[in-house]
Amino acid sequence: MATHTETGEVTGTRDKDYNLLWYVEACLENALRLETYIQDAERDKDTEVVELFRKAQADSRKGAELGKELLRSRLG
Repeated sequence: MATHTETGEVTGTRDKDYNLLWYVEACLENALRLETYIQDAERDKDTEVVELFRKAQADSRKGAELGKELLRSRLG
């Protein structure tokens, strides 16, 4: 298995900063994807699944906000 050794010399972005950017993007993408899943469950009138996905969506939004706050403080 190959090891990851890029530490910012190639990309200009340190791994920890890149990882934080990736995390925020992944949280936001997940919140968007969950909206589709919520609509699917609502169409099927499956309130349990709607509730589960809404909670997961809220968690994703919260993760994105926390990540954005940390990015602002570190890159600001």
